Amino acid sequence: MFRVPQRIKQQTGRFSRVDGIPYELPINSRASPALMAAFTIDAGAAAQLLPGNEVHPLRLWGNKAALFVTVIDYRDTDIGPYIEFSIAIPCTHGARPAPTVLPLLFQKHYGVGQYVVDLPVSTEISVKGGKGIWGMPKHQANLDFRIGAQTISSQYDKDGQLAVRIEIDRPGKAWLPLRASGANYCQFRGMLMKSFIYFRGKFAFRLGKKASARLTMGEHPRVQPLKKLGISQEPFFVGFLPSSSGELDDHFECWFLSSPSLPPPQPEGLESVVSLGLSQQWLAPPAAAGRQSTLSPGTPAMTDGSEHVPETEASEKEEPRRPDTLTDDAGMGAHP
Repeated sequence: MFRVPQRIKQQTGRFSRVDGIPYELPINSRASPALMAAFTIDAGAAAQLLPGNEVHPLRLWGNKAALFVTVIDYRDTDIGPYIEFSIAIPCTHGARPAPTVLPLLFQKHYGVGQYVVDLPVSTEISVKGGKGIWGMPKHQANLDFRIGAQTISSQYDKDGQLAVRIEIDRPGKAWLPLRASGANYCQFRGMLMKSFIYFRGKFAFRLGKKASARLTMGEHPRVQPLKKLGISQEPFFVGFLPSSSGELDDHFECWFLSSPSLPPPQPEGLESVVSLGLSQQWLAPPAAAGRQSTLSPGTPAMTDGSEHVPETEASEKEEPRRPDTLTDDAGMGAHP
């Protein structure tokens, strides 16, 4: 179920240049800490955020769906280090909404994945690749990723305003070997885009009342629709991977989005990416709502947002990539 396709393994050692971006195949990431938190939301309100008539909120029970916040501190990729702050709604793909429970058992049949509502990243090159090639809703923003003794947190600022801050209480020692795969659904150019990811690492997590996190929504216009979802005060799940690795499939799928009448022009099309360059420079760290930088003066902007995991925290030793280092199993994340 979680096997990396043989086609991806066979690409190892080959190179590509797409839209001017150089890649060593497969497209992967290494040594990347990640935090996750999941909150319940109103399924009816969530359905209003999903485009077309083919993707539907994955219902947990009754009228409850979920909002996933996943932040990955990509420290080693072909396009340089960057942070990615994903806000997504788990969903199914089909002509009608799926029943509860069954999609979790028959994920492929129900097209289970997550619809990515917002995906700020640290660098211009990540926007150019992720949005221009895979249709992800990437845009450059002020981001950080902080690993503390008791908490892990990340803040997302845009245009000098707080957009979102997530902080989770550390869920204990990362002991569970996680190997997973996932599908990301996104909207771009009037089409529904579907891409595939494979992810692995040792995982710490908490469920139910043992899960503890604080999600703060700011006043930036990009996140105002999220405030209508009825987001729960407490999470039902939190997770942390001190170090993870993964692959993004270069294969993707897309469909025309449709509506009963001719839809209005898309707010962002190809014109939003064609002039982007290959810069790996980060914006300044987020400073809205009293967020203080923990970095010493003179730290290069490229690494402004990130704090390193202490050696005692590292649960996975990464080796130089070789054809035989790709495992059959994989997992979740979004990249590049």
